[in-house]
Amino acid sequence: MNGNWWKEAVVYQIYPRSFNDTTGSGTGDLNGVTKRLDYLKDLGVDVVWLTPVYKSPQHDNGYDIANYYEIDPLYGTMKDFDELLNETHARGMKLIMDLVVNHTSTEHDWFQEAKKSKDNPYRDYYIWRDEPNNWESKFGGSAWEWHEATGQYYLHLFDKTQADLNWENPKLREEIYRMVEFWGKKGINGFRLDVVNLLSKGETFEDDHVGDGRRFYTDGPRIHEYIHEMSTRAFLPYGMMTVGEMSSTTLEQGVLYTRPDRQELDMIFHFHHLKVDYPDGEKWTKAPINFEQLKEIFTKWQEGMDSGGGWNAVFWSNHDQPRAGSRFGDGSPEAAKMLATTIHLLNGTPYIYQGEELGMTSPAFKTIEEYRDVETLNAYDLLREQGVPEKEVLSILASKSRDNGRTPMQWSGEKPHAGFTNGTPWIGLADNWETINAENAINDSSSVYYHFKQLIQLRKKHPIIQSGSVQFLDHLHHALFAYERVLDDKRLVVVSNFSSEAVEVPLQIHEVLISHLPIQSVDDQKFVLPGYGAIAFFA
Repeated sequence: MNGNWWKEAVVYQIYPRSFNDTTGSGTGDLNGVTKRLDYLKDLGVDVVWLTPVYKSPQHDNGYDIANYYEIDPLYGTMKDFDELLNETHARGMKLIMDLVVNHTSTEHDWFQEAKKSKDNPYRDYYIWRDEPNNWESKFGGSAWEWHEATGQYYLHLFDKTQADLNWENPKLREEIYRMVEFWGKKGINGFRLDVVNLLSKGETFEDDHVGDGRRFYTDGPRIHEYIHEMSTRAFLPYGMMTVGEMSSTTLEQGVLYTRPDRQELDMIFHFHHLKVDYPDGEKWTKAPINFEQLKEIFTKWQEGMDSGGGWNAVFWSNHDQPRAGSRFGDGSPEAAKMLATTIHLLNGTPYIYQGEELGMTSPAFKTIEEYRDVETLNAYDLLREQGVPEKEVLSILASKSRDNGRTPMQWSGEKPHAGFTNGTPWIGLADNWETINAENAINDSSSVYYHFKQLIQLRKKHPIIQSGSVQFLDHLHHALFAYERVLDDKRLVVVSNFSSEAVEVPLQIHEVLISHLPIQSVDDQKFVLPGYGAIAFFA
């Protein structure tokens, strides 16, 4: 691969807690990942991304880091990590880690020192105020927590156990860079940066009279300065790939973050396309997908990043989202393949979330006791306090909870827990694990797994997929998602049917690159695309 190797790569995200348990604890571990590396190599992925495995009290499943230099015993030891890194590299794959530098756990030594007194040297590593403003936590309630002993409030944009770091403090920034260097010297290949566009809060902390405060700290006043500094000081010297998780960012900012001459990030995740079932921005309600809006967002971001010189990370699923097949389709293998074709042939680096290549679905939990996620439990309490009936609340959670993407990887039909663990899993499985699992998929040449494998191989073979320009087609159709990739004199057309009904498509098919359902030609000017069908062909 070249210097921009990540433009040709496919990344596989692992949520270690739910991937593979080798100890019987019911929780996945690092050795479990190592044991499944051959599976990932056979699939064809280039990069393995681990969500946080640092020492943590696990209030937010590891995104509350208590020590950046230690592996949480839940997952194993540093020796286990070193073996995983070495074995990943031995197979020609790369390993990136998750990095959370917007906040730490309140159990981190820095915060433990900071709360001792107002004049403690670590006090200014965090953000303290005598009076809170009206900003809201993204997990619900005020973003400020009172600390009785020192008589001030500290900022937490997420859970109250996740105290926001003060990036205005240069000493704090130096600590972060030293920590990144520690991992760089170990030989990791990069980082996914959690909510990284929230680092700069400014210093005024004024009330937000029209919103929840996010407009003051999203893409804040010094954010590009901070990310450029972190990149040049810590990422670039080790040749690291970086992908930033961007909360509520704009296209214009996305271009700035990822334009190579600015030396900030290689690519970003934005989430606007995953809010098309949030009516009026409200997550915790049940609503259909706004398909027109979905296409508008992809058009804007794909064409805008392309023309602006930026770079997208493209994805449907991750550990914070419901399963894509259940959300954008009917949970069928056909829908899973259609979604995969749609995303993998776009402009950007594709990300596969564990189990997506099997067509895993959301679990449809039926009781609140089955959920583990702090955001979900908070939402349940809030909705019940608002008088929403229990049945309706549970229906909302079944469609929106982050736990929908966190159920254990379904490895086999082995009872009782799909080959994930010999113990009691930390969270329950989807009921369909006896049919949807890796063992069955590998033994079925028509499975979702082999469709993903083919898409990965096509990306490596065809430069038009890696670097062709992108333009969207037929914006107004009620079911079709269509675009074309262009490179030199080649033109690749991709058409996906997001409905269960067959649709007539007024295009002429030439050389078919990939299709998972039979395509019926009407005449030389149009064809019929089956429900949840997708096709890519050269025009």
